[in-house]
Amino acid sequence: MTRIAVAGFQHETNTFGATKAVYAEFVEADAWPGLLEGEAVLQGTAGHNLPMAGFIEAASAVHGVELVPLLWCAAEPSAHVTDDAFDRIAGMILTGLREAGQLDGLYLDLHGAMVTESHEDGEGELLARIRQAVGPDLPIAVSLDFHANMTEAMVALSSALTIFRTYPHIDMDATGARAFTLLRRLLSGEVLHATFRQAPFLVPLTAQYTGAEPCAGLYQLLETPPAGVISADIAMGFPAADIFDAGPSVVAYGESQAAAEAEAHRLMAAIEAAEAAFDPQLLSAQEAVRAAMALNGGKPVVLADVQDNPGAGATADTTGLLTALVNEGAQGALLGMLDDHEVAERAHAVGLNGTFEAELGGKSVLPGLGPFKGRFEVEALSDGHFPFTGEMYHGSVAEIGPTALLRVLDVNADVRVAIGSKRCQCLDQAVFSHLGVEPAKQRILAVKSTVHFRADFEPIAARILYAEAPGANPCRLETVDYKRLRPGVRR
Repeated sequence: MTRIAVAGFQHETNTFGATKAVYAEFVEADAWPGLLEGEAVLQGTAGHNLPMAGFIEAASAVHGVELVPLLWCAAEPSAHVTDDAFDRIAGMILTGLREAGQLDGLYLDLHGAMVTESHEDGEGELLARIRQAVGPDLPIAVSLDFHANMTEAMVALSSALTIFRTYPHIDMDATGARAFTLLRRLLSGEVLHATFRQAPFLVPLTAQYTGAEPCAGLYQLLETPPAGVISADIAMGFPAADIFDAGPSVVAYGESQAAAEAEAHRLMAAIEAAEAAFDPQLLSAQEAVRAAMALNGGKPVVLADVQDNPGAGATADTTGLLTALVNEGAQGALLGMLDDHEVAERAHAVGLNGTFEAELGGKSVLPGLGPFKGRFEVEALSDGHFPFTGEMYHGSVAEIGPTALLRVLDVNADVRVAIGSKRCQCLDQAVFSHLGVEPAKQRILAVKSTVHFRADFEPIAARILYAEAPGANPCRLETVDYKRLRPGVRR
């Protein structure tokens, strides 16, 4: 019997964010399950588009493999993971490994862009602690997020890495399955020769969409690896992390070191050749609203509030785009999901069809990002418990607390706002439909998301525009005051 331990510890860290990730945020459920331990890891991730689910499904289909589940947890992207949270969760994984008995291999479902209060490379630190516990020879397969800021430590301390190849991430489960394929080769005694390369520039998230060039062509290169190449992947990096290793990178595994190095060189050459094509495609909030109002093709125009995307560590409570919609007199506009648990509680207290005055949003500690002051009518209420219906979050159930649909009153605009009690990226139509509103019937859909929304909203959209409103997820990188990037990195 081949015994493989499995564990997951996920966080994407925006070092420009407003709040840190404490232990409780890894424990509670939101768009993904809360912290799972032991056998609950197997049942709690089953059917989800998660790397852990894909690995478990692939491994379970092979006779003679016994999985030893330790732990799985994730927290919504934010600023740094506190040392308390990191040390407690890493300690739980290490305790599980010590108590697991004889192991033949280990799989880790990680992100690749975790920054803690004390460690720029959270995953590298976790792997170092694990290696100290299990020794240098245990095969360790790791799956990483598309936005991983890969480091030399991640590559050196693992035995094999696989990385998402789509943005929106519709292949998370498939990436976990690929990790099992590589781990199985390692368990058979095969040697994987690794090479790692980093690009000398950053790429804004808005330019990382794999449904268009240049990323579409770059990721197509991975589908036809040359002879002698066992596996290769590209990480586009997470530019909202001001750390030494931020940016795109490649990792390649070959039957020989020469094959791995040649593949890494081929991929990095293609990435560097595409540098000028990585355009953030940003419009001001006012320009985006005016452009949307000028179109009337029977389908919604989707405005992405790209810099207030909670899925990239932003607060989801800025009101720049909402203000632009109202000031420009937008008609048939729907915005979501704005995070404001105080106003959500008031809406539930007032009840359906009730009206009240409030300062909506703008409650984060970010300077200069104040609330939207107005009067609102409550059009719909929910407990925030609903299944996602789109491809990316399939199998997941939202647990985001009281939600409400509010209409802005006393303005020369027709604008409604979906609000919730926990940050929730608007990447799924269910964010709106669970409140009884049909997204496809709106004229303008304003979503707090950067690219993930495309998986579920692009099929119903007449056009998609990136709106540059204030937020903690910077997308115009040349204006960002980075302090810790390695020398010579362009942006």
